[in-house]
Amino acid sequence: MNFLRFTDLVAAGRAAGKRVFIRADMNVPLDANGRITEDTRIRASLPCIRLALDAGAAVMVTSHLGRPVEGEFRPEDSLAPVATRMSELLGRAVPLVADWVDGVAVAPGELVLLENCRLNKGEKKNDPVLARKLGALCDIFVHDGFGAAHRAEASTYGIAEYAPIACAGPLLSAEIDAIGRALADPKRPLVAIVAGSKVSTKLSILRSLAEKVDRLIVGGGIANTFMLASGLPIGKSLAEPGLVGEASAVIAAMRARGAAVPVPRDVVVAKAFAADAPATVKAAVDVEADDLILDVGPQTAAAFAAVLESAGTIVWNGPVGVFEFDAFAHGTETVARAIAKSPAFSIAGGGDTLAAIAKYGIEKDIGYISTGGGAFLEVLEGKTLPAFEILERRAADMKPT
Repeated sequence: MNFLRFTDLVAAGRAAGKRVFIRADMNVPLDANGRITEDTRIRASLPCIRLALDAGAAVMVTSHLGRPVEGEFRPEDSLAPVATRMSELLGRAVPLVADWVDGVAVAPGELVLLENCRLNKGEKKNDPVLARKLGALCDIFVHDGFGAAHRAEASTYGIAEYAPIACAGPLLSAEIDAIGRALADPKRPLVAIVAGSKVSTKLSILRSLAEKVDRLIVGGGIANTFMLASGLPIGKSLAEPGLVGEASAVIAAMRARGAAVPVPRDVVVAKAFAADAPATVKAAVDVEADDLILDVGPQTAAAFAAVLESAGTIVWNGPVGVFEFDAFAHGTETVARAIAKSPAFSIAGGGDTLAAIAKYGIEKDIGYISTGGGAFLEVLEGKTLPAFEILERRAADMKPT
């Protein structure tokens, strides 16, 4: 993919003294008191910010947070907690600027955080008037928020059309490189883990992966639907009976390529969805009508681990069980530790996946951890993300000198 990298601009001395607008993804989770509960996305955004500051640029950074109503500010929509955390991590004051669309005062060597970009009217629909104003704020636009790369909004797409220079930041560049390594020319066997509550939300991803991977491991409610497609009982477990045909088609597509979708041979069940519900391991064929499948069983988990430990490339999206409940976390932990142990290049993405990685402390053992949720899934699906498209389209007139 041909796009300009911010690192190239900095290396060529083209960022010094320039106004640099960084679109980051610092959409972090907050508790009821507005405190940040997990700051991975903020930490992941700092290398780009430091790069710009060290280059002597005047640095503006913005992000979305939550789902605010455009033009209607509420305290809970503010990036104030993000500004505080950035100040702590950078060891310097990070002023938060409101009402910034019509102009921002920032000098070379300074850094400001611009209030939640989704408060701006016209942001989500990529209003061209707003986009032009954003483009006029800077000399260089840096897209460094992969988590927002699948949305063609004013601060992610429109600004890239109108800014004098548009490029990819180090985080976005790393995402592009890692995904290309995992899917474009992977070391075989290529194994994908796709888990979640519903086949319908990931059906197109499953179809796309069925054409590429050597093993497709499914988990959660998705696995239950595949179990139905294989003629296995699932009791009262979450599933989509109406999509059994689609699941069967994925299995058939994999089989036609000499690949496979390993269906659970044993499962962990309970009579209720609760952390303290008694957990029982059963053969898949023995699931009763009032059972809830909440995890894969130890035999299945071991089989998955064997596949993963011998893989060449691993793509991971989603825990295979209700790992938030300790009694139903064994399958996900086994998978996580098998990925960590495997010599394969691994790329993992999605909020629940990141939570599992953090829970088991295997961050350093994953080849690349994607900060994107929806963007990661759309790339797996084979889509060209809007951010990639506009940066590639503008690359020809933005080559470093």
